[in-house]
Amino acid sequence: MKVKKKTTQRVKHVPQRTCVGCREILSKRQMIRVVRTGERVRVDLTGKLAGRGAYLHDRLSCWVRGLKGALAHALKTELSHEDRARLEEFMNTLPAEAEDEKQAL
Repeated sequence: MKVKKKTTQRVKHVPQRTCVGCREILSKRQMIRVVRTGERVRVDLTGKLAGRGAYLHDRLSCWVRGLKGALAHALKTELSHEDRARLEEFMNTLPAEAEDEKQAL
């Protein structure tokens, strides 16, 4: 008597990351990575730059909270004036939250 093996599909692992602004856990692909490389802090849209990284939503409120200190703590560094200016410039390109809430309804 032969026993048939059940064929089950494997569920692909989806990496999870925590937003340093609001502490919500989402998949890595839905977040924006900020990375510390050497002495610079920059936005990593590819998610592949070498260095210490932290993740934020694409929401303005998360970026505001992150820039108040949570991002610097997660990256284990002090944000220089140039780094802060570069991150604020990127933050200003993000859509307003009122539009995000309307789309969710």
